[in-house]
Amino acid sequence: MLTERFSEALVLTERLHRDQTRKGNDIPYVAHLLAVAATVLEWGGDEETAIAALLHDAVEDQGGLETAELIRDRFGDRVADLVLACTDSVSADPDAKAPWAERKAKHLAKLRSADAATALITAADKLHNLTATLRDVEAHGPETLQRFARPDRIVWYFSEVAAALEAHASRAPVAELSAQTGRLERLLAERT
Repeated sequence: MLTERFSEALVLTERLHRDQTRKGNDIPYVAHLLAVAATVLEWGGDEETAIAALLHDAVEDQGGLETAELIRDRFGDRVADLVLACTDSVSADPDAKAPWAERKAKHLAKLRSADAATALITAADKLHNLTATLRDVEAHGPETLQRFARPDRIVWYFSEVAAALEAHASRAPVAELSAQTGRLERLLAERT
């Protein structure tokens, strides 16, 4: 069962991401974080994994290593380490992040040896991102992908994430991620 720690994480998540929206629209970013945490819980993740799911983008998007230390102080080493394992940049300055391809290559390398909890959070995260992307492409066409840094590499990236997490397919939505990646690839082929 969930405890007061989960409630505290919900409050912190909302506070950290209050002014953030999803790329290219006005959907509050916290909707994504709630969806990822819900998927983690539905796949049997424990409370600390669900807390890390809520906070999985906090370091990357809301303050870098200072935010990682806040998470460590409030929720402990395991939660902070899970968040960092799901993070592809610890820079507090978005302009100081490494180039997209470099960040993604390093992140994929980490995922190939990810533990089960990291794999579950990552698969849930990418599945929700992919679901939102599919919804936007179906409603508004492939041009909606232009909001991303590398629209030409989206299918490749989701495919590589699914492949990197394959060993965890029985404990994370990896098969669903693969299936939805194929669906996006087919949809883009039809519409371009």
